[in-house]
Amino acid sequence: MTRKFARFGGAALAGALLVLAGCNASDNKSATASATSSAKTWSEFRDAFLAGYFPLNPTFAVYQGKHEYDGQLPDWSPEGIEKQAAFLEKTIADAKAFDGDMTDAEKFERDYLVHVAEGQLFFLRDTDFAQKNPAFYVGALDPNVYIARPYADPATRMKAFIAYAQKVPAAAAQIKANLKLPLPATFVKFGTAGFGGFADYYTGDAKAAFAEVKDAALQKQFDEAAAKAAAAMKDLAAYVGSQPGTPDGYALGADKFAKMILANEAVDTPLDELERIGQADLKRNQDALKAACATYAAGATIADCMKKMNADKPEGGPVAEARRQLPELRAFLVEKDLVSIPGTEQAQVEESPPYNRQNSAYIDIPGPYEKGLPSVYYISPPDPAWDKATQDAFVPGKKDLLFTSVHEVWPGHFLNFLHSNRAESIFGKLFVGYAFAEGWAHYTEEMMWDAGLGNGDPETHIGQLSNALLRDCRYLSAIGLHTKGMTVADSEKMFKEQCYQDEGNARQQAARGTYDPLYLNYTLGKLMIRKLREDWTAKNGGAGNRSKWKAFHDEFLSYGGPPIPMVRAAMMKEEAPKAVF
Repeated sequence: MTRKFARFGGAALAGALLVLAGCNASDNKSATASATSSAKTWSEFRDAFLAGYFPLNPTFAVYQGKHEYDGQLPDWSPEGIEKQAAFLEKTIADAKAFDGDMTDAEKFERDYLVHVAEGQLFFLRDTDFAQKNPAFYVGALDPNVYIARPYADPATRMKAFIAYAQKVPAAAAQIKANLKLPLPATFVKFGTAGFGGFADYYTGDAKAAFAEVKDAALQKQFDEAAAKAAAAMKDLAAYVGSQPGTPDGYALGADKFAKMILANEAVDTPLDELERIGQADLKRNQDALKAACATYAAGATIADCMKKMNADKPEGGPVAEARRQLPELRAFLVEKDLVSIPGTEQAQVEESPPYNRQNSAYIDIPGPYEKGLPSVYYISPPDPAWDKATQDAFVPGKKDLLFTSVHEVWPGHFLNFLHSNRAESIFGKLFVGYAFAEGWAHYTEEMMWDAGLGNGDPETHIGQLSNALLRDCRYLSAIGLHTKGMTVADSEKMFKEQCYQDEGNARQQAARGTYDPLYLNYTLGKLMIRKLREDWTAKNGGAGNRSKWKAFHDEFLSYGGPPIPMVRAAMMKEEAPKAVF
C-alpha cells in the first residue's frame, strides 16, 4: 500500500523511508529541540515535535494533507541526513526524559512516538541505505499527490508540481553523489526503473494531467521545469545503471535484521524462532491448498491447480473486475457485521503509473488533513519487456484478485485508514506502521474466507491461499536473504516451488526482498493479530465466537497503527509490550 508512511511498500519501504531525510531546516530543528526539552505538558511536547517534524519531512507532510509544504523536497546532502538523525535522537531522549503529568493515553502516545522515531533512526544510523538503496529516495520523489489527488483546482496543483519539478535537478544531484557504485543488481533494476520512470512521467502522464489548464505562461513554465527534471532523472537512472550490478551486497546481516524488527515493530523474538514460525505457517497454508485442490482440480499437481485458478481471468481486465468486486465486498462486511465502517468514502480503481509498478497492486489513501478526497486502488499491468506467456501469467485470476481487493480495500488498508484517520491520537492518524497496516490487510484475507466469503467455493479458497503463500515466501525470503545467505535465485525458486507463484511475480518478489527487508511484516503482523484475536475473545467470554470479532476489530483499529505488541499490551491489560504468535 502507498499511504506515505511512517504512514507506509518497494511501495511500503519506499513510503516508510521517505520520512527519513529532511529539508534544510536547521534553525527550525534547533528551535523544536529546545521546545520539546522545555515542554511542561505532553500536548506541548507533541505539538512541538510535529512543528519540527513536518518541515524536516515535507514530502511526508504533503501526503498527509499539509499543503503548505507543496513543492518541497528533502535535503539529501550528508548534512541534511545528519540533521534528521540528530532530530530523531533528540526527540527520543526528550520523550524518555519527559516527566510531566500524563494520562494513560498520553503515556501510550509517548511510547508510540519513541517507537516511530527509533524505527526511522535505524535506517539512518544502522544501514547504508542512503548510499546504496534507491528505495530510500523513490518514495519521496513521487509526485502523484499533485497529479491524482484533487485537493485543489488544477492550476494550483500544477503550480505545486512546477515547484517540485524545479527542485528535482538538485535532489537528483544529491542522490547521485550519495549512491556509491556498484550497487546490487536488484537495486540497479529498481533504481533505473524508478528514476527512469519518473523522467517519462514528468513529460508524459503529468503533462497530460494538466492539459485542461489554459494558462499559456503556466504551461510554458511547466514544460521548462518538467524537461529539466526529466533530464536530471534520466541522468540519475543512467548513472545507477552505468556499472553492472553485483549479485550480493544487499544483506543486512542477522544482528541488524534483528535490530530492525525490534526498532520498527517491537518484536524481539529470536530469528531462528521467527523462521520456524514462518515455516509452520507456510506448511499450514500448503496443506490447506492441497485439500482445496483435491476438490477443485482432482488428480492435478498443485502447480497445475494454481494455473487453473489463475487461468480464470477477469473479463475486461483486472481494473474492471476490481471495480465490480468492491461493492460486493463492502456488502459482505455489512451483512456479516464483521467491523464498523466509519464514513461513506469509497475507493476508486485505476491502472498504476509507469514509474510505480514494482508491486502488482497498492492503494493511495489521502492523509488525515485532507477532507473529502478519494482513495485510489492501483493495479499494475505486466512488464512489457516480459515474453507473452509471462505477461499473461502475471494478470491475476479472478479469485486471486478478489483477495487482493480484500487486502487493499474492504476490509484491508482502506478500512484501516478510515479508522486511523478518526483515531483519538494524532500519532494514530499519522504514523500507521508497516506491520500494523500490512499485517491487518493480510489478516483480513483469511478472516473473510473464514467468515464465509465464497460460501466454501474451493476456487475462492485457492485465491485466498495464493495470497497467503505469497506472503509466507516474503517472510521467509526476508529472513533468508538478509540473515541466511539466500541468493535472489534461491528466493525466486522458493516463490515458484513452495508458494506456487508465476514466473513474473516470483522474479519481482525475490528482488523486492533485497531492498525491502521489512516485507516479512505481512505475515509477521497477521500472525500477531490472529493470536491477539484468539486471546482477546477468550478473555472477553467469546473464545471461538465470531460474534466477538466486530468488537475486537473495532478496538484494534482504534489505535491507529503502533507496533502490534503495544496494542496487545493495551487490549490485554498486560504490563509491557511483547510479541506473541
